[in-house]
Amino acid sequence: MLMISVSPIKRRQHRKLIGILAASTGVLLIVIGVALAANHFQTRQEVHLGATTFTVRLAETDFARKKGLSGVEKLDPNEGLLMVFGGDGRWGIWMKDMKIPLDIVWLDGNKKVIYIVTDASPSLGTSKTFEPNDPARYVLEVPAGATKSGAIKIGDTASFTLEGEE
Repeated sequence: MLMISVSPIKRRQHRKLIGILAASTGVLLIVIGVALAANHFQTRQEVHLGATTFTVRLAETDFARKKGLSGVEKLDPNEGLLMVFGGDGRWGIWMKDMKIPLDIVWLDGNKKVIYIVTDASPSLGTSKTFEPNDPARYVLEVPAGATKSGAIKIGDTASFTLEGEE
Protein backbone atom coordinates (compact mmCIF):
# COMPACT_ATOMS: atom_id res chain seq x y z
CA MET A 1 0.00 0.00 0.00
CA LEU A 2 1.33 3.38 -1.02
CA MET A 3 0.90 6.20 1.47
CA ILE A 4 1.33 9.78 0.41
CA SER A 5 1.75 12.37 3.07
CA VAL A 6 0.40 15.84 2.32
CA SER A 7 1.39 18.71 4.55
CA PRO A 8 -1.28 20.89 6.16
CA ILE A 9 -0.09 23.83 4.03
CA LYS A 10 -0.64 21.86 0.81
CA ARG A 11 -4.10 20.79 2.03
CA ARG A 12 -5.07 24.43 2.67
CA GLN A 13 -3.79 25.47 -0.76
CA HIS A 14 -5.69 22.58 -2.34
CA ARG A 15 -8.93 23.54 -0.54
CA LYS A 16 -8.45 27.18 -1.52
CA LEU A 17 -7.93 26.18 -5.16
CA ILE A 18 -11.07 24.03 -5.11
CA GLY A 19 -13.02 26.94 -3.61
CA ILE A 20 -11.77 29.32 -6.29
CA LEU A 21 -12.67 26.84 -9.05
CA ALA A 22 -16.14 26.29 -7.59
CA ALA A 23 -16.79 30.03 -7.31
CA SER A 24 -15.49 30.63 -10.84
CA THR A 25 -17.76 27.90 -12.18
CA GLY A 26 -20.75 29.46 -10.41
CA VAL A 27 -19.99 32.90 -11.82
CA LEU A 28 -19.54 31.44 -15.31
CA LEU A 29 -22.92 29.68 -15.11
CA ILE A 30 -24.60 32.93 -14.04
CA VAL A 31 -22.98 34.84 -16.91
CA ILE A 32 -24.07 32.16 -19.40
CA GLY A 33 -27.63 32.21 -18.01
CA VAL A 34 -27.87 35.99 -18.27
CA ALA A 35 -26.48 35.89 -21.82
CA LEU A 36 -29.02 33.26 -22.86
CA ALA A 37 -31.89 35.20 -21.29
CA ALA A 38 -30.76 38.42 -22.97
CA ASN A 39 -30.57 36.65 -26.34
CA HIS A 40 -33.97 34.98 -26.06
CA PHE A 41 -35.32 37.89 -28.06
CA GLN A 42 -32.80 40.10 -29.69
CA THR A 43 -33.57 43.54 -30.99
CA ARG A 44 -36.87 45.12 -31.85
CA GLN A 45 -37.66 45.59 -35.51
CA GLU A 46 -40.32 47.42 -37.48
CA VAL A 47 -42.32 45.36 -39.97
CA HIS A 48 -44.58 47.18 -42.41
CA LEU A 49 -47.39 44.96 -43.69
CA GLY A 50 -50.79 45.90 -45.07
CA ALA A 51 -51.93 49.12 -43.43
CA THR A 52 -49.93 48.45 -40.25
CA THR A 53 -46.46 48.94 -38.90
CA PHE A 54 -45.70 46.33 -36.26
CA THR A 55 -42.94 46.65 -33.70
CA VAL A 56 -41.73 43.08 -33.31
CA ARG A 57 -39.16 41.16 -31.35
CA LEU A 58 -36.91 38.96 -33.43
CA ALA A 59 -36.60 35.24 -32.78
CA GLU A 60 -33.55 34.11 -34.74
CA THR A 61 -32.39 31.10 -32.71
CA ASP A 62 -33.99 27.68 -32.34
CA PHE A 63 -34.55 28.40 -28.64
CA ALA A 64 -36.23 31.75 -29.28
CA ARG A 65 -38.39 30.38 -32.10
CA LYS A 66 -39.51 27.40 -30.01
CA LYS A 67 -40.38 29.69 -27.10
CA GLY A 68 -42.17 32.14 -29.38
CA LEU A 69 -44.66 34.23 -27.42
CA SER A 70 -45.37 31.48 -24.87
CA GLY A 71 -46.25 32.96 -21.50
CA VAL A 72 -46.80 36.49 -22.86
CA GLU A 73 -49.88 37.90 -21.10
CA LYS A 74 -50.61 40.81 -23.46
CA LEU A 75 -49.57 42.31 -26.78
CA ASP A 76 -50.32 45.85 -27.83
CA PRO A 77 -52.25 46.03 -31.15
CA ASN A 78 -49.10 46.74 -33.19
CA GLU A 79 -46.71 44.40 -31.37
CA GLY A 80 -45.59 40.96 -32.37
CA LEU A 81 -42.83 38.47 -32.94
CA LEU A 82 -40.96 37.82 -36.17
CA MET A 83 -39.43 34.37 -36.41
CA VAL A 84 -36.49 34.33 -38.80
CA PHE A 85 -35.45 30.94 -40.17
CA GLY A 86 -32.13 30.20 -41.85
CA GLY A 87 -33.84 28.78 -44.92
CA ASP A 88 -37.19 28.05 -46.45
CA GLY A 89 -39.43 25.36 -44.99
CA ARG A 90 -42.96 24.49 -44.02
CA TRP A 91 -42.41 25.79 -40.49
CA GLY A 92 -45.10 24.56 -38.09
CA ILE A 93 -46.41 26.78 -35.31
CA TRP A 94 -48.23 25.60 -32.20
CA MET A 95 -49.88 27.46 -29.31
CA LYS A 96 -47.94 25.80 -26.48
CA ASP A 97 -48.15 27.79 -23.22
CA MET A 98 -49.87 30.69 -24.98
CA LYS A 99 -52.02 33.07 -22.97
CA ILE A 100 -53.48 35.12 -25.83
CA PRO A 101 -54.97 34.38 -29.28
CA LEU A 102 -52.82 35.20 -32.30
CA ASP A 103 -52.92 35.80 -36.01
CA ILE A 104 -50.01 33.96 -37.64
CA VAL A 105 -48.59 35.07 -40.98
CA TRP A 106 -46.07 33.09 -43.04
CA LEU A 107 -43.81 35.00 -45.44
CA ASP A 108 -41.64 33.52 -48.18
CA GLY A 109 -38.02 34.48 -48.89
CA ASN A 110 -39.24 37.57 -50.76
CA LYS A 111 -41.31 38.58 -47.69
CA LYS A 112 -44.56 37.89 -49.53
CA VAL A 113 -47.51 36.62 -47.46
CA ILE A 114 -48.16 33.00 -48.43
CA TYR A 115 -50.40 31.76 -45.60
CA ILE A 116 -52.44 33.25 -42.74
CA VAL A 117 -54.07 31.72 -39.68
CA THR A 118 -56.48 34.04 -37.87
CA ASP A 119 -57.49 33.91 -34.22
CA ALA A 120 -55.41 30.87 -33.23
CA SER A 121 -56.68 29.98 -29.78
CA PRO A 122 -54.31 29.49 -26.84
CA SER A 123 -56.49 26.57 -25.74
CA LEU A 124 -55.11 24.52 -28.66
CA GLY A 125 -51.74 24.07 -26.94
CA THR A 126 -49.80 21.42 -28.82
CA SER A 127 -52.92 19.63 -30.10
CA LYS A 128 -52.79 21.54 -33.39
CA THR A 129 -49.78 22.59 -35.44
CA PHE A 130 -50.39 25.19 -38.13
CA GLU A 131 -48.19 25.07 -41.21
CA PRO A 132 -48.29 26.59 -44.67
CA ASN A 133 -48.73 24.67 -47.90
CA ASP A 134 -45.62 26.31 -49.40
CA PRO A 135 -42.15 26.97 -47.98
CA ALA A 136 -41.71 30.07 -45.82
CA ARG A 137 -38.68 31.91 -44.47
CA TYR A 138 -40.40 34.07 -41.84
CA VAL A 139 -43.34 33.71 -39.48
CA LEU A 140 -45.01 36.79 -38.00
CA GLU A 141 -47.12 36.40 -34.85
CA VAL A 142 -49.42 39.33 -34.05
CA PRO A 143 -52.48 39.84 -31.83
CA ALA A 144 -55.67 38.16 -33.04
CA GLY A 145 -57.59 40.50 -35.32
CA ALA A 146 -54.49 42.39 -36.50
CA THR A 147 -54.59 40.87 -39.98
CA LYS A 148 -58.21 41.93 -40.44
CA SER A 149 -57.77 45.44 -39.02
CA GLY A 150 -54.56 45.89 -41.02
CA ALA A 151 -56.13 44.58 -44.24
CA ILE A 152 -53.37 41.96 -44.53
CA LYS A 153 -53.98 39.33 -47.19
CA ILE A 154 -52.16 36.60 -49.08
CA GLY A 155 -49.93 38.16 -51.74
CA ASP A 156 -49.09 41.29 -49.71
CA THR A 157 -45.38 41.98 -49.26
CA ALA A 158 -43.88 42.94 -45.91
CA SER A 159 -41.15 45.53 -45.63
CA PHE A 160 -38.34 45.12 -43.08
CA THR A 161 -34.58 44.95 -43.13
CA LEU A 162 -32.68 42.55 -40.90
CA GLU A 163 -29.10 43.02 -39.81
CA GLY A 164 -26.81 41.89 -42.61
CA GLU A 165 -29.42 42.42 -45.32
CA GLU A 166 -29.03 45.02 -48.04
